[in-house]
Amino acid sequence: MKTTIIIPNYNGMKYMENCIKALREETSTAFHLLIVDNGSTDGSLQWIEKNCPEAELIRMEKNTGFCGAVNAGIRAAKTPYVLLLNNDTQVAAGFVRALEEALEEEKKAFSVSARMLDMNRPGLLDGAGDLYCALGWAFARGKGKEEKKYYRNRAEIFSACAGAAIYRRELVEKLGGFDDNHFAYLEDCDLGWRAQLYGFRNYYTPKAVVYHAGSGVSGSRHNAFKVSLSSRNSIYLIYKNMPLWQILLNSPLLLCGYLIKLLFFLKKGLGGVYVKGCLEGISLCTKKEGREKKQHPGRKNLGNILRIQGKLWGNTLRRFVG
Repeated sequence: MKTTIIIPNYNGMKYMENCIKALREETSTAFHLLIVDNGSTDGSLQWIEKNCPEAELIRMEKNTGFCGAVNAGIRAAKTPYVLLLNNDTQVAAGFVRALEEALEEEKKAFSVSARMLDMNRPGLLDGAGDLYCALGWAFARGKGKEEKKYYRNRAEIFSACAGAAIYRRELVEKLGGFDDNHFAYLEDCDLGWRAQLYGFRNYYTPKAVVYHAGSGVSGSRHNAFKVSLSSRNSIYLIYKNMPLWQILLNSPLLLCGYLIKLLFFLKKGLGGVYVKGCLEGISLCTKKEGREKKQHPGRKNLGNILRIQGKLWGNTLRRFVG
């Protein structure tokens, strides 16, 4: 047994039964199942206790966010690989083995992201790994495109979408795990970025297929909770992973990206929420808990930083013409 599947659950009663059912039908390889409940109040914890005897269960006293939950699961795991899976997903046959094989074949791989399909419109991609660009935007590769036509080959990506991705457990631990400061949103981009700073790679495999409902916890694609956290974390992400010279180099495009986002959220009636989130991000960067997580990869990793910078520029083009 190589893999522990970790499912963070917070009030996921709507999805848990189908998620577990699909995993029970996944027989491509043996795995250990670990569910971390984040202080649910909707009865999903009690349902898990009664109906999932095969799962190891960790009970958190309160909602610690995605980061707190999966970190608890990673600390408890004993297998070489950890596979993070959202509770609003249903895996297809061969899912686990496909991720394991890709991780084993790519020797520099830190993580491998699955082929995520829209659960409500399975002919469309929900994501084929995540990219990050010099505008300060993270985005899912191929989202909304026809599943049969796009991203049919394995490829290097910027970061794995932690809603359905496998990681080398020891490397996750060496990098400090997911940053609890994020709570949720962009935490997977941050971890994938850190891995690249120290010479590792992130990949996507089309052979591991999973159906994803999306916004299973927050409730919608754009809401005040998500916009506030995402904007805060987007500022923190840049501060944490870019040296000062790289921030200055990218500042014209970053300012342009934030202005475009502001105009977008003003139209959605969430402009004030977006600005407040960005200000909270700046504040986090000045606090001890933020400064302590600042990355200092050193001169020996300058080549890795330059490689990342090339990706930032390339992904900016892909955002509009890819």
